Amino acid sequence: MPGALFVSDLHLAAERPGTNERFFGFLQDQASRAERLYILGDLFEYWIGDDELQAADGDPLARAVADALHALSRLGVGIAVMHGNRDFLLGERFCAATGARLLEDPAVEKIGGVRTLLMHGDTLCTDDLDYQAWRRTARSRAWQAEFLAKSLPERRRTVQAMRAKSREVVGAKPAEIMDVNDGAVREALRTHRLTRLVHGHTHRPARHALEVDGRPCERWVLPDWYDGRGGYLAVDDAGPRLLAC
Repeated sequence: MPGALFVSDLHLAAERPGTNERFFGFLQDQASRAERLYILGDLFEYWIGDDELQAADGDPLARAVADALHALSRLGVGIAVMHGNRDFLLGERFCAATGARLLEDPAVEKIGGVRTLLMHGDTLCTDDLDYQAWRRTARSRAWQAEFLAKSLPERRRTVQAMRAKSREVVGAKPAEIMDVNDGAVREALRTHRLTRLVHGHTHRPARHALEVDGRPCERWVLPDWYDGRGGYLAVDDAGPRLLAC
């Protein structure tokens, strides 16, 4: 039985019913046999506030995902959730509804006997200066307070407009700008004095071997769940391995 499973970049949304069902199946099958499940950001295509879960005009998918995660936690599976660049407004009410704990980014957890650095991955993309500037704005208390003061329909319209603009901007950027910066990866491992990093965000699943200050290190990138894909990283005493759903 794998000790821990890692997923990210599921981007669950009403317009992707196939991905949603694949995720529910994953929770009932693979995740139910694990000790822990880590969701390292972008569980949802976007998250406009925890009041989605209680409001009469809230998104039914949000409630269904929360219920499914709560059912998993009641089986004894430990669930940890990290903010992504799409769902950074997930908060304590979501955690209370799901039985999950909210992870800082970065976080350090002992996985399969190895102290492991966990990140969403967007802060490693330091060459994308426009995104990093937007990230600082969106994570500020002032921006979030102003956004959350809007009604749910207003927030949805705002997010949909931002997503349309983002698609235009991303389409015009060189692909390498949106990947991690090698120096940022090395500095993260150096700062935390660790040899294993797990992250998502870039949608480029792989294992990367590198050396930091003479120490052999590894970086595991999680897969996204777009377009019929889906996968996860399983880690136990035998080590990590990327698996498809």
